[in-house]
Amino acid sequence: MDLRKLTAKFNIRSEQEAYDVIHDTVEKGIFFKGTNLWILIFAILIACVGLNVNSTAVIIGAMLISPLMGPILGIGYSLATYDFTLFRKSLVNFGFAVASGLVASTVYFSVTPLGEAHSELLARTQPNIYDVIIALAGGLAGIIALSSKQKGNVIPGVAIATALMPPLCTAGYGLATGTWNYFFGAFYLFTINSVFIAVATLLIVRFLKYPIWQGVDENMKKTANRWVSIIATITILPSIYFGYILVQQERFARNAAAYIRNETHIDGDYLLKTEVDPAKRTIRLIYGGRLIPDNVKAEVIAKARHYDLPTSEISIQQGFSLDHEDANENLLAINTQQAEINRLRAELARTLQVQDSAAQRKQLGMQLLQELRPLYPEITACGAAEQVIYDDSLKADRYLALFLASSNRSKTLADQEKLAGWFRSRLNTDSVKVYVE
Repeated sequence: MDLRKLTAKFNIRSEQEAYDVIHDTVEKGIFFKGTNLWILIFAILIACVGLNVNSTAVIIGAMLISPLMGPILGIGYSLATYDFTLFRKSLVNFGFAVASGLVASTVYFSVTPLGEAHSELLARTQPNIYDVIIALAGGLAGIIALSSKQKGNVIPGVAIATALMPPLCTAGYGLATGTWNYFFGAFYLFTINSVFIAVATLLIVRFLKYPIWQGVDENMKKTANRWVSIIATITILPSIYFGYILVQQERFARNAAAYIRNETHIDGDYLLKTEVDPAKRTIRLIYGGRLIPDNVKAEVIAKARHYDLPTSEISIQQGFSLDHEDANENLLAINTQQAEINRLRAELARTLQVQDSAAQRKQLGMQLLQELRPLYPEITACGAAEQVIYDDSLKADRYLALFLASSNRSKTLADQEKLAGWFRSRLNTDSVKVYVE
């Protein structure tokens, strides 16, 4: 494949829509009235609920139907073509959408009983330079798709990637709850997305050399371009700083993990818990076992220098210790506790055995009755119970008492000895007494 064919593959002008069609599409998308206004209201409500219940699917739905992309593309397009009338319309409608989103989300989060900030909400409070890249790439994709005859499903994808509605509603949460760091973080993310979608639109429109529909003074052009550069610069500078902080925190977390994995073993002790805080650049190690001498702690902490970690922010704490002086006392306490546990287990086993025996006695009467009925049809009931009799010397005599109910008592009494013999044979015991009612 030669260079000409390769260049042709990247040529977007061959599929480009007519300029007047693109202009009309952009102009229609900037207004919030009728259908667009109702869609905006529903998108705000959906985004607020999604953030409130921490539902990713619901938030994606809000991003898909949100019409906020329209005025943002209008701002970028109008600045690129120096159509300041369209720019003013785009700016007014964009301001209306932003104000509506802030007011509605603030009211919603003020009245909802679910006030906890979940992960979906917190994810939109810490923007950085990577959000600028996403917004810029998304804006480029959006305006290229809008300029093409084959628009496909790019615009919904751009809406999801750049996430305009969720950070705006998160800013409303910050206003409603008075958490200003959430408000400023989320609104800054919304500003990044808005500004760089507009900048990306401006770049593509200039690159494709869209016609300038109205005559404009050169000084006005220079002023407009200057303000675009100033706003873009002001917007991107904090994100670079936050991106630097994010990289430093990631590096700290990675180095801390390697340090903990390789250098924190202490003979006779077990590392119970580790607490790593990349934001504060602190590491907390909690051990259990023998008392750790100060010099050993110092040696472990000193090894952090090999991992580019601040040794002053590493602390070693003893969760519990067993030194030589109190080892016997702890061992005695453990043995005492174990003996008590064994006693309770034995008592529980005896109680369960008694309960099982009582349950078996209840079943025994029924089983014996079923076996007796074919031999002695007059017997109508049978019960079994263990009896204990004490004599004058308080010696206990245990036997099994069998109680029989009969429809022919005289016949059953005549067979009492025979029945007793049958019970001794059946139950394999000589301690049996039969009572007839």
